[in-house]
Amino acid sequence: MAVVSKASAQWNGSLKEGGGEVAFGTFKDAYTFASRFETGELTNPEQLIAAAHASCYSMQLSGVLTSEGTPPTNIRTEAQVTIEAGVGITGIVLTAEAEVPGVSEAAFMAAANKAKEICPVSRALAAVENITLQATLKG
Repeated sequence: MAVVSKASAQWNGSLKEGGGEVAFGTFKDAYTFASRFETGELTNPEQLIAAAHASCYSMQLSGVLTSEGTPPTNIRTEAQVTIEAGVGITGIVLTAEAEVPGVSEAAFMAAANKAKEICPVSRALAAVENITLQATLKG
């Protein structure tokens, strides 16, 4: 069964002076040019991409580890998305730490890399040339 996820966004005004609001689920926040390309507060589309990628990757890694008989205790993933004005998204760094009882370092790294390759959000972001993974198995 297919699942459809929805979000909405509104923008008012010119690019640099205007502002908008994005909403999905229980999340609702404002965004501006400054919050995207400068040091302004509020959210931005790349943070939403980072949140989607980090959460999807954590779930995918859990699924891979569980299917291999070593379910994790916990996984914490951070995604950093870099954007350059006029260029686009130039890189994503996934940093994951996981507690996985009974798994070897080699098996963990194989699962971590497999999860990166098959994660639906990673696949959706395939146009980003530089997606790197730093995975750590915690004692």
